[in-house]
Amino acid sequence: DNIIFTSSRAELSKANVFIITVPTPIDTKNIPDLSLIKKACTLVGDEISKNNSNTIPIIIFESTFYPGATEEICVPILEKYSKLKYLHENNKKSLNNNFFYCGYSPERINPGDKSKDLTNIVKITSGSTKEISKKIDNLYKSIIKAGTYNVESIKIAEAAKIIENTQRDVNIALINELSLIFKKMNIDTEKVLKAAETKWNFHSFRPGLVGGHCIGVDPYYLSHKSLELGYLPQIILSGRKINDEMSLQIATEILIKMSEKNIKISNSNILLMGFTFKENCGDTRNTKVIDLYHEFKKHKCNVDIYDPNADKKSTYKEFNVKLIDKPKKEQYDVVVILVAHNIFKKIGIKNIKSFTKKNSIIYDIKYLFSPNDVDGRI
Repeated sequence: DNIIFTSSRAELSKANVFIITVPTPIDTKNIPDLSLIKKACTLVGDEISKNNSNTIPIIIFESTFYPGATEEICVPILEKYSKLKYLHENNKKSLNNNFFYCGYSPERINPGDKSKDLTNIVKITSGSTKEISKKIDNLYKSIIKAGTYNVESIKIAEAAKIIENTQRDVNIALINELSLIFKKMNIDTEKVLKAAETKWNFHSFRPGLVGGHCIGVDPYYLSHKSLELGYLPQIILSGRKINDEMSLQIATEILIKMSEKNIKISNSNILLMGFTFKENCGDTRNTKVIDLYHEFKKHKCNVDIYDPNADKKSTYKEFNVKLIDKPKKEQYDVVVILVAHNIFKKIGIKNIKSFTKKNSIIYDIKYLFSPNDVDGRI
């Protein structure tokens, strides 16, 4: 009832708990970009320096970064601009006043999943002292129906978050690699996975493009910190390499199929169905479909992208590509189904075939349709 949305800095003076949730992307060289988190800490640090109340400020981070970043990167900035001291378990007996607390509680939202919203996902919580950790846990408990999981330190909470997405990235990379091997053996990967799923402890993943603001980013944060400490994380970086190269693998196979079917590559018409990084959501962050688009453009193909879930204006602004309103009939030499949107299932394979010329290719990387109805699958 008392929530206020504002972009006014003046409103910050009324708060004594600050939850920082700014993005933590990577740059073009896959190096962590912490510029937004640093700006947020500067802003909050400056604001809490004006705190005249007897209430000790609490700064909680939800942004994803490598273990140790809260205390190594954020705390020094907060101390610098607030002129206050960071209170933690090892110094709490020596500080009597003029200090602040920190906590870490990673976000776990699953874009496009209506059943798993904020209140229905268990929330990891932590704090810089045992007492403040409990207070932070109680704060989140007041809204999280699924419950909370309070851990012993901020570093544990940071590490738990980053391995959730790193584990998923590595697992998808394994399946992507298996799909490339099985293709050379002329074995259908989906049929193999369905057979393997009959074992009770087999963890099922599907091959595909790995984008988004988490899975394709977080492993680089962990590997960055690992390299700083002198350890080369071989599995994590190998998985990233495999997943980052899947767009090229898919493009290469489609171009080979075009040659086999005597479809002239230059000036051919290609339809990419799907641009978001996952099904049934509008999120296009770090989408790997753009890599596929550029690969076909390199070969002088005409490329249309159709995704009714993605916002046309923001897609054009971010990626400089225009999404089409609807595919044209009998227009395309190649149709590539890239995202398992429900709307694509509803359109159906019959209508998708109506978009193609007589001699054409339909390539389905999401197993939306029967292998008998398409010309290739990942």
